[in-house]
Amino acid sequence: MGEAVNYIALSIPVFFLLIGIEYLISKLRQTNLYRFNDAITNLSCGIGQQVLGVFLKTVIVLLYVFVYDNYRLFTIPGGLLTGIALFIGIDFFYYWFHRLAHEISVLWGSHVVHHQSEEYNLTVALRQGWVQSVFSVFFYLPLAFLGFNPILFLSINAFQTLYQFWIHTRTIGKLPKPIEYIFNTPSHHRVHHGLNPKYIDRNHGGTLIIFDRIFGTFQEEEEEVVYGVTQQPNSWNPLWLNIEYWAWMWHVFLKAQTWTDRWKVLFNEPGWQPAYLGGVSHPKPITPQTFHKYDTYIPMSLNYYVMVHYLVILAGATYFLFSADTMDALAKTAITGLVIFSLIIIGAIFEKRRWVWVAELLRLLLVAGIIGFVLHLPLIWVVVVCLFCAASASWILPYKSLFQF
Repeated sequence: MGEAVNYIALSIPVFFLLIGIEYLISKLRQTNLYRFNDAITNLSCGIGQQVLGVFLKTVIVLLYVFVYDNYRLFTIPGGLLTGIALFIGIDFFYYWFHRLAHEISVLWGSHVVHHQSEEYNLTVALRQGWVQSVFSVFFYLPLAFLGFNPILFLSINAFQTLYQFWIHTRTIGKLPKPIEYIFNTPSHHRVHHGLNPKYIDRNHGGTLIIFDRIFGTFQEEEEEVVYGVTQQPNSWNPLWLNIEYWAWMWHVFLKAQTWTDRWKVLFNEPGWQPAYLGGVSHPKPITPQTFHKYDTYIPMSLNYYVMVHYLVILAGATYFLFSADTMDALAKTAITGLVIFSLIIIGAIFEKRRWVWVAELLRLLLVAGIIGFVLHLPLIWVVVVCLFCAASASWILPYKSLFQF
């Protein structure tokens, strides 16, 4: 049947070019759209989602293909009209997944990561839940039953994902009314990310906004948007950010006194808990002036350390995404584990965790070991990596006393 192109991975250079342009515009206009720790955490969530996706995408694609091969009602031929119909179908089912991910607690657990940033810039588009695709694929299976070709589905679905990148910005204001009426735009999506009570659970569309208008979830951008989630996890650790809501839900599930309440913990609105455990906390009116953003401070030289290592992590993750098909299971697992571990360490440096300097030394040893004994790279590269790790250790060790929380 052929192979689907990984358009998301191919778009990485374009993503970073546009992020760079937005950052420069922000500096010139002095709009302060970026905080270093927040932007890095956004990117960490995106990198983690992509490298874990190397394992998950096979299962997801196989599920769609299995339904298509064995249960399809028709074999829909290709062509322009088919492409348009599939585009509308994907956007329709995305709307319902996205809406229900805001209305059902267990689905919110897969999606909440995307809303945790208290800033709004292009890096937020890359902040994705690591297991969201496992839940969302079931919403698209009707398209496989109808007989839409899997390769065409994956291609158009990737386009819809790519489209949503550019709408995560405050740099672009409202567009002409015909565009705003039909398509999802930065203005509409700013509303979607808002903590303001009137904005919560509105504008769920992917490429189109018409389904929000049809099904009553549309909200115009009016008052200034405050970004984030009602129960902010206050962390830069991408792993914790992905599991924090699940941990809270499990905690409430265990404390619930009846199976009816346990069921409601999973399938009622996000944040639901029985009255005897505190009940639901409803959002209160909020403004940018009254909202306190989570932030931490580390010396500028440590920010430079993070930047250098983050560029290395990014380069390694990108190489992995394009080379994973040629690697054996051990190499895939080792690199994925190293990338995730590295992202956790970066977050811990921002949080000044007292154990992070030991963990970072361990990570540097793992980098040298994996490069030398798992990837079987030429000796010169092994030497370069070992020297880099030794220099990094000497760079971070003087900050041992800084890590105290």
